Amino acid sequence: MSAVVPGRQRVFARLRSIARARPAVSIETLAVAASIYFAVASNQTFFRAVAATGALHGTQGALTFASLAVAIIALHTMLLCVLLNRWTAKPLLIVLLLTSAAAAYFMSAYTVYFDADMLRNILHTDGKESHELVSLHALPSILAYGVAPSLLVWRLRLKSRPLLRGVLVRLATIVLAIVVAAAALLASFQGISALMRNHRELRYLVTPGNYLVSLVQVARDAGVDHNRPRAPIGLQAKVVGRLAGDRPRLLVLVVGETVRAQDWGLDGYARQTTPQLAALAQAPAGPINFAHVVACGSSTEISLPCMFSPWGRAHYDKDRIDHSQSLLHVLEHAGIRTLWRDNQTGCKGVCEGLAFESFEHGSVAEACNAEGCLDEAMLHGLADRIAANPGDQVVILHQLGNHGPAYYTRYPAAFRRFTPTCETSDLDRCSRDEIVNAYDNAVLYTDDFLARTIHFLGEQNGRDTALIYLSDHGESLGEDGLYLHGVPYAIAPDTQTHVPMLMWLSPGFSAARGIDTACLKARSNDEVSQDNLFHSVLGLMQVRTPEYDAARDLFAGCERGPA
Repeated sequence: MSAVVPGRQRVFARLRSIARARPAVSIETLAVAASIYFAVASNQTFFRAVAATGALHGTQGALTFASLAVAIIALHTMLLCVLLNRWTAKPLLIVLLLTSAAAAYFMSAYTVYFDADMLRNILHTDGKESHELVSLHALPSILAYGVAPSLLVWRLRLKSRPLLRGVLVRLATIVLAIVVAAAALLASFQGISALMRNHRELRYLVTPGNYLVSLVQVARDAGVDHNRPRAPIGLQAKVVGRLAGDRPRLLVLVVGETVRAQDWGLDGYARQTTPQLAALAQAPAGPINFAHVVACGSSTEISLPCMFSPWGRAHYDKDRIDHSQSLLHVLEHAGIRTLWRDNQTGCKGVCEGLAFESFEHGSVAEACNAEGCLDEAMLHGLADRIAANPGDQVVILHQLGNHGPAYYTRYPAAFRRFTPTCETSDLDRCSRDEIVNAYDNAVLYTDDFLARTIHFLGEQNGRDTALIYLSDHGESLGEDGLYLHGVPYAIAPDTQTHVPMLMWLSPGFSAARGIDTACLKARSNDEVSQDNLFHSVLGLMQVRTPEYDAARDLFAGCERGPA
C-alpha cells in the first residue's frame, strides 16, 4: 500500500506539472497551428457549401478538397504572419478565435455570408438586436471553439529572436505560405477556378479571412466617408399644377421591415395573412396591391437608402447613394414638410437633418414595454403632429415589422393565430412550421397596422390623404438551409428580394390629383421595383425636378386631370 501512494503522488505531480507548463513557440509556428485550427473548426460551413455544388465528388473532388484545405491554411498563415508580432500575437489571436467561433456558429445556423454589407449590418446593429441574435444557445459552441483554445494560447510563451533574424524568418514564412497556396491552387486549378467563377459568394464563408477582408473594406470606406457632406439633389424642385383652393395633401409612406411577398395574403399566399386589407380592397376606393415587386437589396442597410434615391438598383452606386440627399430632401426643397417616425434603428441617413422621431425605446403605455414598442405606437400622437403643419406633408412610418429572428415578439397576443409558434430567437431549436407560424402572425399584425393607418387617414378632415406601403426586403425561413436575410444580392433568393407593395388613395386625393384608379389597378400585375418609389412619390405629390423620371412613375399615364 505504501508503494502505491508514492506512485499516485508522482502521477498527480506530473499532471500538475503539465497544467503549469507553458510551452514556448515561435509566432510563425503559432500562425501555422492557428491556421490549421481555423480550417478545421471554423470552415465547416464553407466545405459543406462547396460539397453542395458537387465540386467534391469523385477522385477529382478529393483533390479539390485537399487543394482548398491546404490553400486556406497557407493563406491564413500568410495573413497571420502579417498581423501578429510579439505584442499583438496573443490578444489578437484570442480575439480572432472568439470572433471566428461566433461567426462559425451563425454561418452554420443561418448560412450568413460575411461580406462587407453584412459587416456593415452587424456594426450598425444596436444592443436590442444583438441580444436577440446572441443567445445562450450559441454559448456551448463559442466556449468549445473560442474560449477553450483562447485559454491555451494565453498559456503559451512566445520565443524571441534577434531583430534581423526574426524579420528574415517572418519573410521566409510569408513567401513559403504564398508558394504553398499557389501550388495547392494550381494542383486543382480547373476545378477551383470553375468553382470560384460560378460560386463567387463562397469566398465569404472562408473564416476568418472573410470578415477580416470585409472589415478592412468597411474601415476604408468609413475613413473616406468621415465628415463627407451629402451632395444636394432636387434644389430646383417645385410643386406644379396645383389649383387655387386645393386642400392640403398628406401622404403616409410605410416602410415595411422584412416582409416577403411569399407570405403576403394579397399576393396569393395559401394563408390569408392580410384579411383586413383584403376586405378593404373590395371597396371601389380600396388599396391596390402590386404583386411583382423587387427590392433593391437583401438588407435594410442597402435597400433603405437605395429606394429613397433617384438611381435605385438600375443605376446602383453605393457611394453616390450614401453621400447624396434623398427623396425626403427633394420634397423639402419643394416646400413639402416631411416627418420620419421610426420603430427601427434609424433611417440610414435618408432623413439626415430632417424631422425625426424614434419609438425604439418609446413610452406609449398601450404599445411599449421595456423591450421596445409595437408598430402601432407610431400612430400615437400623429394627428397632433400633422395638425401642427397646415401644408402638404409626407410622413414616413418605419416599422419594426417582421424583424427576425424574434418574430414572436413582433405582435400582441391577439394575433397569435397560427400555432404552434417558435417562441425563441434560436431558430434552430424550432421546427420550420413553428418559425413560419410566428412569422405569419407578424404579417397579420402588419395587416392590422396598415388597416388602422388607412382608417386614420380616412378620418383626416380637411386633407386629401394617401398611403404607400413597401417592404424593404424579404426573409428566408429555412428554404435551402437559409434563414434571415442579407445574402449577397447576386445570389439572394426570391424570398429575400420579392416584397409586397400597396397603395391607397382617398377619394378626395384621387379626384383632386386626377388619378384613374382603374388604370393603376391594371398596372398592379406589372413587374416593378423599389426603383419606382422615388419617382412615383414625386409624381403623386406633383413635384418636378431634373431628377424626376416619368418612365419610373407608376402614376404617370394614369392621370385624367383633376375632377
